[in-house]
Amino acid sequence: MRKKLTNPRTIWVSVFVSCFLGLYVDGFDLQALSLTLPSLREEWGLSNTQAGLLGTASLAGMGVGGIFGGWFADRYGRVRMAALMIVLFSIGSFLLGFTEAPWQFMIIRFVTGLGLGAEYTICMMLMAEYTSAKRRGLTMGVLMASYSLGYLTAALAAGAIIPTHGWRWMYWIAIAPVILAVYIRRAIPEPVGWRERPDLAPQEHSSRSRGNQWRLLLSNPVARRLLLLWTAVSVCLQFGYYGVNTWLPSYVSGDLGVEFTSMTAYVAGTYAAGFVSRLLGGWLADRIGRRLVFSIGSFITACLLPVIYLFQNPQNIVVFLLILGFMYGWPYAVNGAYMNESFPTALRGTATGTAYNLGRVGALLAPLTIGIIADAFSVGLGLAALGIGYVLAALITFFAIRDKIYDPSRAETDDERQRAAVQSGTGPLRVPRRLP
Repeated sequence: MRKKLTNPRTIWVSVFVSCFLGLYVDGFDLQALSLTLPSLREEWGLSNTQAGLLGTASLAGMGVGGIFGGWFADRYGRVRMAALMIVLFSIGSFLLGFTEAPWQFMIIRFVTGLGLGAEYTICMMLMAEYTSAKRRGLTMGVLMASYSLGYLTAALAAGAIIPTHGWRWMYWIAIAPVILAVYIRRAIPEPVGWRERPDLAPQEHSSRSRGNQWRLLLSNPVARRLLLLWTAVSVCLQFGYYGVNTWLPSYVSGDLGVEFTSMTAYVAGTYAAGFVSRLLGGWLADRIGRRLVFSIGSFITACLLPVIYLFQNPQNIVVFLLILGFMYGWPYAVNGAYMNESFPTALRGTATGTAYNLGRVGALLAPLTIGIIADAFSVGLGLAALGIGYVLAALITFFAIRDKIYDPSRAETDDERQRAAVQSGTGPLRVPRRLP
């Protein structure tokens, strides 16, 4: 078996490239569903509500996978679980290309979602633990830009593949990331914070020694408060983000009457703007703070969505879509750093995985909600309603969650954990040297 990397710079570059590519194919896969949705509706005769259920099945799997993926990463390692989840969603996406009925698609999409959800949680945590606080905001912003790059690639690929070869090829090409998973598992070591975490008993490989993180989260007032706040933020943010992401192509091609090839170009431009916004958002987060960048991005998006619905016309829609692409994903430029800095190493995977993926309740409701509104009124009105989620996310973070509570790049001492908890305004957080 190949030896693990040992040079710190080589390790960091390998972790970054691996996480970037992992989230890139994650974004490609998510956008593939949005772009193949019109073809699925046509082939299987689906209503808007039924089409929304396909997105709901995917997001349900992502929620379950993210919660348990974070917990498994705390128990068995970030790198090991990242590799396993890439294999799961790659094979699942490949199998989607062979489905012949909506119920088959929904079941396999749910299973694929397990890997997609866990992969996001683990990759963001792994990168945060390998990056110093000084450059973590920018690094995580660049990492999140991989999602936009994945969306952009999917939009361009859909324009070239679907009209000629059909929607199935968009899923068959997703098997490639398995190669990345093999590399991650064999070459990259676990981060030092996880190897030296205070709950690690002398018998390092005993699963019993890596006890009940959920019990600790719920029993301690500090961890519980932050968990509940981040869960609320995640519900609101994902309600808005995934609603836009799932239905934007249908809005452009349906409500605006743009033909499919032109639609993919419009959407590609939107995601290209999102790529730039994540770079800028991450850079600003290191200078003015995670909380301020997150809140500003969420609030502007909340205002922009109804403005587009009410005032768009053929002359300004391209500009509106570029501005929307720039702003609606901005909170995600800092979300990974912001959330991972809220919890200590021993609980980080479980806490962030649970909070973010319980928040997928919002993502679950968004596609179905817009589908119902679209059947009764229009997709555009449904998109406008998503601004409610963004404004609530802005208010909660701005008034209730401070940034940089912990430093994920190093193992905390007992004094550092207590100091960080006092600074959070909620009292001491004690993680025992050995979990029960």
